[in-house]
Amino acid sequence: MANDERAGRKEPATSMPPARRPRGGVQSIDRAVQILRCFDSEDPALGITELSRRTGLSTSTVHRILASMLDNDLVQQGSDRRYRLGPLILQLGRNGGIPAAFRDAALPVAKRLRDLTDETVGIHELLPNEHRAVIEQVESRQELRRTYTEFGVPIPIHHGAPGKALLSHLPADRQEWWLAQPIDPATPRTIDDPRALRRQLREIRALGWAYSDGERTSGIRAVAAPVTDHAGEVVGALGLSVPTLRLDDERREVLGEAVRDAAWQVSLALGATPESRARVVQRAGG
Repeated sequence: MANDERAGRKEPATSMPPARRPRGGVQSIDRAVQILRCFDSEDPALGITELSRRTGLSTSTVHRILASMLDNDLVQQGSDRRYRLGPLILQLGRNGGIPAAFRDAALPVAKRLRDLTDETVGIHELLPNEHRAVIEQVESRQELRRTYTEFGVPIPIHHGAPGKALLSHLPADRQEWWLAQPIDPATPRTIDDPRALRRQLREIRALGWAYSDGERTSGIRAVAAPVTDHAGEVVGALGLSVPTLRLDDERREVLGEAVRDAAWQVSLALGATPESRARVVQRAGG
């Protein structure tokens, strides 16, 4: 690290390991890794000043490195101008580059659910900024089917059955925060009335699964259910995406129960218990 960046500065108190001496031309890589290590579940969004404090790098250096990381999707910047881990991290996880307990637990269950229903199953992860992202799919074998292409791309939590399944199980104060935000419709059928959406969230908690009809993608109906972990936190959702012509009201009930049961299997694999799930529902508003 350059001397002028350390001059007159006390080493920040942090649990991060000390930076290793950069080798040759990899100093920028070492510094980017330092920045990535600052993000965790307790601090998913950080500003330049805080990143500078944690890494010991000057704010100008942090700003320069973040600009490159932003260009390469290693981080993303929110409207609050703070930075978060970017979609490339999720894409690497989907390709097996990063261990992913949720994905690993969900994938075999998703395959069984696809075999049971012959519809496309999406595995959706709750991101630190409370958007969601598709991290994996198991496609239907039918010629007419839903196929996801936007892996790792943040999707507003209001949109579609997987998002509503997640939103309905967030703590009540977080739900109200999201309901107070403007809802930008993805299609003419997106639910953009906060009162109507609040009613739906209550129904979703009672049923254990969510339904959407062309709310994010026209011509697609979906059912989805939340996945929780051992700590009583909602971490993601399983969803079935079906062309409209194959999902009538009767089949919707059948698939809704199937996806709810499958999501609970994933939750059990992550250490969830009936007691921990009850805590999730209680915090969400009962």
